[in-house]
Amino acid sequence: MGRAAAAMIVPLVLALCTAVAGAAVVEHTFNVGGMNISQLCTESVIYTANKQLPGPTIEANEGDTVVVHVVNDSPYSLSIHWHGIFQLLSGWADGAHLITDCSIQPAANFTYQFNITGQEGTLWWHAHSSLLRATVHGALIIKPRNGTAGYPFPPPYGEIPIILGEWWNKNVNDVETDAHLTGLGPAISDALTINGMPGDQTPCQGAGVYEVEVASNETYLLRIINAAVNVELFFSVSRHPFTVVAIDASYTDPYATDVIAISPGQTVDALVTTSAPPGRYYMAASVFDSKTVSFPFNTGTATGVFRYEGAPNDTAPSMPAMPSHTDVVAAGTFYWSLTGLVRPGDPPVPTAVNHSMLVEFGLEQGPCAPDQTRCQGFALVASMNRNSFQFPKNVSLLKALFDGLPAVYSEDFPVTPPPVPGIRKATSVMKVMYGDVVEVVLQSREYSGVLGTESHPIHLHGFNFFVLAQGLGPFDPTSAPSAYNLVNPQVRNTVAVPGGGWAVIRFTANNPGMWFMHCHLDAHLPLGLAMVFEVLDGPAPNMLPPPPVDYPKCY
Repeated sequence: MGRAAAAMIVPLVLALCTAVAGAAVVEHTFNVGGMNISQLCTESVIYTANKQLPGPTIEANEGDTVVVHVVNDSPYSLSIHWHGIFQLLSGWADGAHLITDCSIQPAANFTYQFNITGQEGTLWWHAHSSLLRATVHGALIIKPRNGTAGYPFPPPYGEIPIILGEWWNKNVNDVETDAHLTGLGPAISDALTINGMPGDQTPCQGAGVYEVEVASNETYLLRIINAAVNVELFFSVSRHPFTVVAIDASYTDPYATDVIAISPGQTVDALVTTSAPPGRYYMAASVFDSKTVSFPFNTGTATGVFRYEGAPNDTAPSMPAMPSHTDVVAAGTFYWSLTGLVRPGDPPVPTAVNHSMLVEFGLEQGPCAPDQTRCQGFALVASMNRNSFQFPKNVSLLKALFDGLPAVYSEDFPVTPPPVPGIRKATSVMKVMYGDVVEVVLQSREYSGVLGTESHPIHLHGFNFFVLAQGLGPFDPTSAPSAYNLVNPQVRNTVAVPGGGWAVIRFTANNPGMWFMHCHLDAHLPLGLAMVFEVLDGPAPNMLPPPPVDYPKCY
């Protein structure tokens, strides 16, 4: 039986298994187009899904099949990424522009279809082409197959999605164009937002405030998503401590905290009990700025309101005590204190490693490109192991892999930093066999004293990974392994690598395809802070099926 014939069996097998298990098909249509909005005393046209900011929430149970028809009524090409979904044998639906597919052109449409297998918790979806992600995003909530009874904690009284974001008064595509022309990255945002609203701590009178009514003496599950484009955030609710129970749709040991640190791309599920005196209480989000060199950043605070049932609307809310913008101790304590909840049947940390990689990354100064007409002397360039990632031009990497197309990419991504300085601009991938165990030391480096370092949220498509250890300064291969947590490490799809520090991740490459690993600070992606894992087919049925018939073409 040929590869294509064998691969065609896979969707049928999955469909039959789904039917037997009683799983459902969850179907949505997203019309992405312009929307008039008044925000921060400014009249704007933004691009959203179904004229909603944030966009529609997708709710499904583990085992369900999700079908989303995306109609592009905007003037921009776009793709939608289902952030954190494994896309087991459905890599064509990952939505990573020019990695797994090509963008949906204006006036065109594409149907994303994938099964949710072995995942529970809070994920999200967002545009994966240009800064459109700032307004084209929404929550993707996965319940256990048997509903809330499947939670490893008492079912909450209610659940509240909290999507943190950024807002620009200017068209975000113009912001991105300006960033390229200057070579210095995008201008800072005009406001932070909670569920699309900046709150009442802005100079604009009458700015929108997200307010949620809660009952006294009940426990709620907050599903917190950092959909911001370029900033890490602190989040807190006045007089309401949290118990963190999950991150990136992976359960954790319960962790008590008054403040949550969350990087772009990450999610946090936290229980909160409404045991304060009935009243109104601010929830607040502010920037955690990890840069070691001073650069401007958004110093505002987004606010929302917890309002107890029966509390007068004119009651002044109390504000939580927020960490300072540069409080690396508060951020590090949160990030490094979490451990994974190990339940019967969970896969253990693999101990035999097939590929050990040291991937250094950072930003430095490079020459201005000819089309960077407003560049003054130098432009920013980013790299991983001195490779600045270049997107292919006319075909996605996954299509090139499936069709065996030559000269689209090379399989020579270095497993350690090259000894010779200098940046290579290349479309280079790391090839691994199906089932291989990959360990990556992610090392943040200061390549230029002018730029310094900062925390980078590194996101891996197609997989969760174990975070075995984190630290400051250079990684020490002699002493660091003794501190690896091989028992109950946290499990993530996006890790905040500390500025100038490191994190060790480990995953099993059991999903054939092309899988992007990149910084989730949007400003750094077009600069080249990315690489790709090429995972080859395994034995049948672990083989990538052909693309869907309406697979978008590159132009």
